[in-house]
Amino acid sequence: MRKGNNTVSLPRPLTTAMLEVLLDSWLREFGPKGKEKVDADSVEQLLDALEERYPRLRFKIRDETGHLRRYVRVFVDGEDVSGTTGVTTPLAGARTVDILHSIAGG
Repeated sequence: MRKGNNTVSLPRPLTTAMLEVLLDSWLREFGPKGKEKVDADSVEQLLDALEERYPRLRFKIRDETGHLRRYVRVFVDGEDVSGTTGVTTPLAGARTVDILHSIAGG
């Protein structure tokens, strides 16, 4: 924006780091085929964004109540958060999220 001969700078929007998300081979049937870039503050927001982009993922990672399914593991920068903070895990400072769906058998 110009005001006379002086230039006035408008504030620039803050940019946040994009997370790199990778789904295992079974989940890739329903979502991205490779690495996906997602901007999210928590695992829950990340899953919301993935499900919005790829509706076939809905109910594959989370159950109807929004909790992670029993056989899904979510790793944030290599740390399994599935059995601890789960979907409420904050992603501030995180760089990668891996989502694995294990197969149970007997």
